[in-house]
Amino acid sequence: MSETCTHHCDTCSAGCGQEQQHNHAEPSKYDFLATPNEKAHVSRVIGVMSGKGGVGKSLVTASLAVELRRRGHKVAVLDADITGPSIPKAFGLHGLAGANEFGTEPMETKTGISVISLNLLIENETDPVIWRGPIIADLVRQFWTGVTWGDVDYMLVDLPPGTGDVPLTVFQSLPLDGVVVVTSPQELVSMIVTKATKMVQMLDIPVVGLVENYSMYKCPHCGKMHSVFGESQLEETAATWNLPILDRLPIDPEMAEACDTGTIETFHGGYLTKTADAVERLK
Repeated sequence: MSETCTHHCDTCSAGCGQEQQHNHAEPSKYDFLATPNEKAHVSRVIGVMSGKGGVGKSLVTASLAVELRRRGHKVAVLDADITGPSIPKAFGLHGLAGANEFGTEPMETKTGISVISLNLLIENETDPVIWRGPIIADLVRQFWTGVTWGDVDYMLVDLPPGTGDVPLTVFQSLPLDGVVVVTSPQELVSMIVTKATKMVQMLDIPVVGLVENYSMYKCPHCGKMHSVFGESQLEETAATWNLPILDRLPIDPEMAEACDTGTIETFHGGYLTKTADAVERLK
């Protein structure tokens, strides 16, 4: 596919040959893509997902955004985890996002990462969101169509856990270039990661690779490494699906504190360099 392809054959002039495939009677994944905001020019869209909650998916999303920004890229984060938005807190963002004649304006972090999240659209960020799936999915779609993202090299989409309405909406509505799957060492999690990986591959979206969080804990006194959550099952899962293991994140209290205090951009752990390398290699 041409790098200039917009995935919308009725207006695209790339001439990449995909239009012949799209005209077949059987619908393709491109038939459901939402039109981006006219003030948004996004080069690459990367989903960050997990099969279950509590594995540090939002931490990985925020940290990967910081790493890519440090490399000089224009980075954005679309927080699609509507009922559990964590991205604004990790970056220390509060208050309401602005708007202009073209749509909603994303809020910028201290280093210039553009962010949109439900918590930046409601008066009280601690109010629960008690919405049904279709309404939540529609809001995520509006984050793509109604936000003036501007020029973005890499947009990271922080997906809610599981394989329900919202991940499916993102996979069908946004032109994803790849998905990073986040896991943790427990055997149960590896089974759920398999479900997530199957979903992504069934929808013909590339899996960039696997990131394992909570891999180990280094004792500050003796320096010994401890597998707090048991021995990792990641190698077996990766081998089964022929996927690369990108990075393994340790249990790091300083990193957790940086997220809790909204200072993730000042944390220098260097944990996601291989993941950032893999994202940069996407064509």
